[in-house]
Amino acid sequence: MPKYLTEVFLLLPMAYILILGEIDLSVGATVCLSATTACLAGNAGVPFPVVLLIGILTGTACGLFNGIAVTLFTELPSMIVTLATMIIFRGVAEIALGSGGSVSLKNNQGFRAMAGKIGPVPYIFFVVIIAAVIFTFLLSKTTFGRKLYAIGSNRKASYFSGIHVQKIRLLVYSVAGMMAGISAMFLVSVLYGANTTTGSGFELDAIAMAVFGGISTAGGKGKLIGAIISAFIIICLRIGLGQINMNPQVILVILGTLLILAVMIPEIVKNVKRKQL
Repeated sequence: MPKYLTEVFLLLPMAYILILGEIDLSVGATVCLSATTACLAGNAGVPFPVVLLIGILTGTACGLFNGIAVTLFTELPSMIVTLATMIIFRGVAEIALGSGGSVSLKNNQGFRAMAGKIGPVPYIFFVVIIAAVIFTFLLSKTTFGRKLYAIGSNRKASYFSGIHVQKIRLLVYSVAGMMAGISAMFLVSVLYGANTTTGSGFELDAIAMAVFGGISTAGGKGKLIGAIISAFIIICLRIGLGQINMNPQVILVILGTLLILAVMIPEIVKNVKRKQL
């Protein structure tokens, strides 16, 4: 379960990005690069708290880079920008890992402590719940959240109404990078290392969780609580199917099919209602 819970850290800011009417395909690669830098720093003898800071700052820097890119080149779709940075971030990680393509922690005591439990419940569960409460509160109860919905509904109108659109976009992408860094640290606490495939597919899982939960890919619609509930449903589904030794590729096919249905069914219902009117 801890491995799957790391993806919820990516879901929370991904929901914000989707509400803005954008997308971030680079979060999985950011996890890879953050995990790589943390492991290399740890093996170099850097103290554990500093290793955590390096990993999280690496993710934040990647998110900041994305934010600067999408705000400077406003005509470029965020999908294209983050697709490019996904390749760049994972490429940098591969260069850092060298010919072996992987790195194992020589001293994993600090990360082993992170993977501890209170009874049967891992520490990461409590951290995820705290993060989920904070992100849900910011989106549903603050002016910042209302601005996100406004930008996602109509970016130009939001700009002319006095909302600092580009600053908010920059902030959200930076937070997405920071959360990817945090996700990477908990992932390392499970894997005790990193390789070129670390975080692969995490971005698609985060998007799927958000869409299942009712977040609109068109922007301006959706509630985070639904996405969080869908995340735990998907995690339980994946664990359950794994327990019966179902092929991982078959699980991906099932999740992909459910994602298509989650997108299609609301549209079909809308079309039926329109015809009835």
